[in-house]
Amino acid sequence: MLNMGGPSTVPEVGPFLNRLFSDGDIVSLGPLQSWLGPLLAKRRTPKIEEQYAQIGGSPIRKWTELQGREMVKRLDKLSPETAPHKFYVCFRYADPLTSDCLAAMTADGVTRAVAFSQYPQYSCTTTGSSLNHLWRELLRRGQEKAFSWSVLDRWAEHPTFIAAVQRRIELGLAEFAPEERDKVIILFSAHSLPMKVVNRGDSYPQEVGATVAAVMRALQTANPAAGTPARPNKYILAWQSQVGPLPWLGPQTGEVLSGLGAQGHQHVLVVPIAFTSDHVETLFEIDIEYAHVAKEAGIAHFRRAPSLNDEPLLADAMAQLLAKHLKDGEVCSRQYPLNCAGCTNPLCRSIVNPIKPYAKLRDQAKPDGPMAKEDPTNQVGLRA
Repeated sequence: MLNMGGPSTVPEVGPFLNRLFSDGDIVSLGPLQSWLGPLLAKRRTPKIEEQYAQIGGSPIRKWTELQGREMVKRLDKLSPETAPHKFYVCFRYADPLTSDCLAAMTADGVTRAVAFSQYPQYSCTTTGSSLNHLWRELLRRGQEKAFSWSVLDRWAEHPTFIAAVQRRIELGLAEFAPEERDKVIILFSAHSLPMKVVNRGDSYPQEVGATVAAVMRALQTANPAAGTPARPNKYILAWQSQVGPLPWLGPQTGEVLSGLGAQGHQHVLVVPIAFTSDHVETLFEIDIEYAHVAKEAGIAHFRRAPSLNDEPLLADAMAQLLAKHLKDGEVCSRQYPLNCAGCTNPLCRSIVNPIKPYAKLRDQAKPDGPMAKEDPTNQVGLRA
């Protein structure tokens, strides 16, 4: 279960930020990455420590482990021919790190593995970074052949995932008085991206948009079996967590809240749409910072839909995704082999020791080109 992770305690913030700012896939600092990354991390640590202190540390590991337990219970029933199943938490920047995950898998004698992204919408900065680091760690440990891999890299429009988000929105709308619910503006908020990543061709913005569109179709359709009416609410998609002075994907969530307040809107429900559990972006940024922005903007009724956390439909969705993935013998999604149009990273879209023959489309298109010097396990490209 691949995810960014988060510091569970305040002393873990410094190491977390150091790993994050040293990752060129998410914070690209060029040839000075190894020097600038730790410097930026050190400068930001005191401020971020204050944020984590206010929320009592990140609960993302707790929720990921709970989701994993519920997922494999369901998967054992859905796919008994591949049971028993076991989940491993594999965080990019916090414990348990990728190396810890691989060590545990080795100790357990695992030979077949699915790299399952916990980001429903694909981005090179999230899913891509986690996968790239997974392949690097396999090579560093000399375990290129230790596991046979497939990749479950995106699930932005899975029907049960959409139903899970819909249910959490219904819970959020229930926090408003019955006569107010139709007036509520639904503000979907997703982590932003630097525009240079977007302009390179990252698919994240359109995949988040696809999730939002699917959720709104579900909300606007009455479901008597679930006891939910057709919702007439208006909605907007905004982006949060911008860092630094360079252009980022917008509009920013705080700016949208200020604008809605200026227009006289009094009822807003924020929906964290690209997160599968609570963490600092929901517990601090939305619940504390954006709640203050909304109050200053004159929005009298501001709420956040509860995160997916322990939502049973989320565990259902994950198990369904995996059951189909295993039954169909998928090595990855149809989109995964397609690099971003502006990608020059030889590592991106690799799979070490895939369960069936696999090649990136750019290597097939230019078999003699500079990116095509990889053997069937991608080892040459990975070491580059």
